[in-house]
Amino acid sequence: MTAAAATVTAPARARSRTGGPKDDGPGLLEHALGWVLVIAFAVLVTRLGLL
Repeated sequence: MTAAAATVTAPARARSRTGGPKDDGPGLLEHALGWVLVIAFAVLVTRLGLL
């Protein structure tokens, strides 16, 4: 690898995150609120006759 290529990819490696076991996922409350939003949207679409 050339010196120019090394300087271009070094910041990209420092910034990039792929996730994994160290990342904390959303909590139970966030999951519940997400499902409430999905259900509310489904009810709205059904009531408006868009489906």
